[in-house]
Amino acid sequence: MTSPIVQIQGDIDIDIDEDFNPFTMILPQDGKDNDANHATPQHQQQELYFLQSINSNIVIRQLPSQGLSFQLWPAATILVTLLDNTNGLSTPLSDLFKRQENGDSLPLRILELGSGTGIVGIVAAAVLGAKVTVTDLPHVLPNIQFNVDANSQVLEQQNGVVDIAALSWGESQDMEAVGRDYDLILGSDVVYHDHLYDPLIKTLRFFLLGGGKKIAFVMAHLRRWKKESVFFKRAKKLFDVQVIHTEPPSNGSRIGVVVYLFTGKR
Repeated sequence: MTSPIVQIQGDIDIDIDEDFNPFTMILPQDGKDNDANHATPQHQQQELYFLQSINSNIVIRQLPSQGLSFQLWPAATILVTLLDNTNGLSTPLSDLFKRQENGDSLPLRILELGSGTGIVGIVAAAVLGAKVTVTDLPHVLPNIQFNVDANSQVLEQQNGVVDIAALSWGESQDMEAVGRDYDLILGSDVVYHDHLYDPLIKTLRFFLLGGGKKIAFVMAHLRRWKKESVFFKRAKKLFDVQVIHTEPPSNGSRIGVVVYLFTGKR
């Protein structure tokens, strides 16, 4: 499955191996680049993504100098491609988006964790006509807002809505603020550092197990380190975890993106 992303400026292909530590890039760097609203042109990269299902383009701004959360990564682009194919083809996500077909006139309500550039949430809103709440740490939100605004016309045409909220994993106040009223949760490349495993699991427990209805978490993941098995072992104590899609390796990588479905244990 090849993602139809066209790079407008720059080159962001990064081959991450098991010795790479992304935590050093998560927080914004010191200096003038910390403000996403005032990034200089040489520090910006624009990606154009054609969505076949709605015959429209979306554009995403990246700010690589500011860290991981400001860049596009393979897991996100694979999830975007699956979302784009949902309307026309049978994909692993198709059965999760049957709400409107079953007679419910309300739009799908989707929560995205660790949204980064916001591409997954924006595409979900546009392709599905969904109401999506995208979340990340506070310093990431201005760039997400920029990307939402840049695609406002497409979103309006497709009756998609994107709301933006700060959410630090494991923080009860943040989780309560965004609420539990969702049909589905999405995430991509969210398992990246071991000190965040427990906060992420706490967050999933809040949303998947704390409400009155059963919802699922779809996670696209590119394995980078053996220690990530710790996260999955902990998660499987609380959730049923199944693989719903495996993407073949590409661009010289040794492994491909895997898409998981998390649901509360029966």
